[in-house]
Amino acid sequence: MASLAIDGLTKRFGKKTAVDDLSFAVGAGEIVGLLGPNGAGKSTTFLALAGFLRPESGTISWDGVALGPERGRTIALIPETPEVYAALTVWEHLVFVAKSCRLAAGWEPKGAALLERLGMAGERDTLGRALSKGMRQKTLIAATLLADTPVLLLDEPMIGLDPQGQRELREMLLQLRADGTAILISTHMIEQAQQLCDRIVIIKGGRFVAGGTFDELRERVGREDAEELFLELTRA
Repeated sequence: MASLAIDGLTKRFGKKTAVDDLSFAVGAGEIVGLLGPNGAGKSTTFLALAGFLRPESGTISWDGVALGPERGRTIALIPETPEVYAALTVWEHLVFVAKSCRLAAGWEPKGAALLERLGMAGERDTLGRALSKGMRQKTLIAATLLADTPVLLLDEPMIGLDPQGQRELREMLLQLRADGTAILISTHMIEQAQQLCDRIVIIKGGRFVAGGTFDELRERVGREDAEELFLELTRA
């Protein structure tokens, strides 16, 4: 089975080590949650995996092949802060992705269906500058899913979404998992991670703390409540 493998990833900013010798993997058809307290290095990890930050050391590979700086056709990232182009309409964001990723002709029905599902069909011609945070998030989600990469990274994707948007995104992610996409997601919502993720990886101070299924970690730590489990593992 293909997998996204992270081996010895290290990223520093000056004297501060944001990610410290981090290793884990995400298999195709799997949703893995990357959890940790504020400042744990989650967003830095996502940016390094997506190729937006150059790590000091470590390798990132997909299906056994090390990835170079240009990895946009393999890995797509939905960042924590949704940024869109102010002068492009919602639909033009999808056109931009289709051209950048050289999608085959006939992608438009899929793009329209994504907007419809996310409740954005009526905002198709709205400029980026006029979108609310939640609408910007939905625009990025639609554009990113249109790219149809084998690896999908989502950094706190539920923030800014209304309950209906959260439900639709969860259902989309479950379908992508069934289709074989490798998905890495960060969230502060422990209960949500428990419901959505096959496994979790917990980091603190940029370092790996624990990993496994919730049941495996409960057995290891002796805590039944998911929130108490997380607090226990990140307390030291």
